Amino acid sequence: MSPSETSACEDLKAFERRLTEVVACLQPPTLRWRLLLGVTSLMTIVGAFYWLTDPRTSIVPLVESLLNHSIFTISTIVLLILFVFGIHNLVIAPHIITTRTKNVLAEFNMSCDETGKLIVRPSRPTNNSRYMDVT
Repeated sequence: MSPSETSACEDLKAFERRLTEVVACLQPPTLRWRLLLGVTSLMTIVGAFYWLTDPRTSIVPLVESLLNHSIFTISTIVLLILFVFGIHNLVIAPHIITTRTKNVLAEFNMSCDETGKLIVRPSRPTNNSRYMDVT
């Protein structure tokens, strides 16, 4: 291998190491955000069930009904705040990074998996028959 090919290979390895490091570092926070979103969603669903099955819900005013079902009210407010602050992006952060990296690498006939490992695709054969003189 020529020195330029060796340098390119080392650059690819360094890029792959850095990409896998970034994706791996995002996994623990992503798991925590997913757990928080899951627990908050579950609390909202359970609270909504109790709120809707309460026979007094249709009789009392809405504000009083929401104050009677504080778990539903608080979990709904927390869920809305989480979405306003972008939990939907934090939950899928590693996927966003790998998808954007795949889009960039596609131009170089490469890709990556969900962990950040590079995938080098074989070169596509070019159709040189149109340049050949057929006699």
